[in-house]
Amino acid sequence: ASRAQILDKATEYIQYMRRKNHTHQQDIDDLKRQNALLEQQVRALEKARSSAQLQTNYPSSDNSLYTNAKGSTISAFDGGSDSSSESEPEEPQSRKKLRMEAS
Repeated sequence: ASRAQILDKATEYIQYMRRKNHTHQQDIDDLKRQNALLEQQVRALEKARSSAQLQTNYPSSDNSLYTNAKGSTISAFDGGSDSSSESEPEEPQSRKKLRMEAS
């Protein structure tokens, strides 16, 4: 093979790799945008969940008395030692941070 043919093949390969790199970079950018959108949705859902928990923890004044499992009336603001653990808010799970690499 002559030098010209080798250079032509090398040039073709470089162009091919540049196109491939460009396509991969577009995919990375799309994934970053999708990730940002998903993070935003997660934050909105967490905020909505915490708001819902606040509403269940602090009911309106007309609903401030409840009956516990033993049948006695307790205040919503009472410690409620007889209350079930199902109403307890769950510990938030720690989320894994994604490492963003500079491109």
